[in-house]
Amino acid sequence: MASTTGECLCGACAYSYTGDPAIKGLCHCKTCRKVSGGTNTVNFGIPGSNFTMTKGTPKTVETVHENGMKITLFFCSECGTTLWKEADAEDFKDLKLVQVGTLSDAAAQLAKGMDVELWVKYRVPWLQAIDGVEQKSQF
Repeated sequence: MASTTGECLCGACAYSYTGDPAIKGLCHCKTCRKVSGGTNTVNFGIPGSNFTMTKGTPKTVETVHENGMKITLFFCSECGTTLWKEADAEDFKDLKLVQVGTLSDAAAQLAKGMDVELWVKYRVPWLQAIDGVEQKSQF
């Protein structure tokens, strides 16, 4: 089975996973805006059993999402790049929500499209919905 790899900006932390993402989505929630420093995050939900850290040990920080679930962010202690998130909500159990910008072949992976846009009620007005992709007001 083919492996997909990714790393932080400085290369101190790296990971790989096998198989296809369980879900591919954009999230426009307020928490993801803060995580990304932008208008949304682009996430691939990777089953934990398919995910391996190959270099470094990321730091973590926990926060509470606006809907009450606990989110843990995993980031490089050297450059601060968020590599993935984990959430305790039932829909996200055992998923590493990999930040797609950290993938080594992000452009090729993004060309395959998305499954869903989440928290679209917070999508900025100058971004349009992705055609053919499920639109959800929350999770």
